[in-house]
Amino acid sequence: MQALKDKIMQEGKVLPGSVLKVDAFLNHQIDPVLMKEIGETFAKKFANQGINKIVTIESSGIAPAVMTGLNMGVPVIFARKSKSLTLKDHLYSTSVYSYTKQTTSEISVSKDFLGKDDVVLLLDDFLANGQALYGLIDIVNQAGAKLAGAGIVIEKGFQDGGKKLRQQGIRIESLATIASLQDGKITFSESGAN
Repeated sequence: MQALKDKIMQEGKVLPGSVLKVDAFLNHQIDPVLMKEIGETFAKKFANQGINKIVTIESSGIAPAVMTGLNMGVPVIFARKSKSLTLKDHLYSTSVYSYTKQTTSEISVSKDFLGKDDVVLLLDDFLANGQALYGLIDIVNQAGAKLAGAGIVIEKGFQDGGKKLRQQGIRIESLATIASLQDGKITFSESGAN
């Protein structure tokens, strides 16, 4: 998706440890025009798959997931990282390790919103090692739902998460795939490699 790649080049910052900071438009401040285009793009890529639910993890996946849900006309569920008084029982739960935060979180989805009759699209802002997607897949499996695939805004193609998930037969559609962040320079994989 060229508009996303342009935005990454203009506003993305490479930090030590192969971290790409895109908080100016994706995961702190949100560019709604770009999110609208991202939602439209994912809706087209996953059209006619029978998807009736979109699942993401709070918080950075929510904006692209909501815009995709709006375009597909389906509800969006976000896995919560903390329990509250209203979300403490009747849950699907699993643990997810975050590379950027260097922490493990228990994520949960209410059993009221996800079940065996659902066809699920997973959506997230980044795919690196794949830990977030593995956690979401575990929740989909616990629910007995069908996984249609995963939409990823930015994939770090130089890390092995996407490759491992694809080898397991999981459909991954990434809108921008980073080939390298070496020496602070952002390079993308060739189009079609996403």
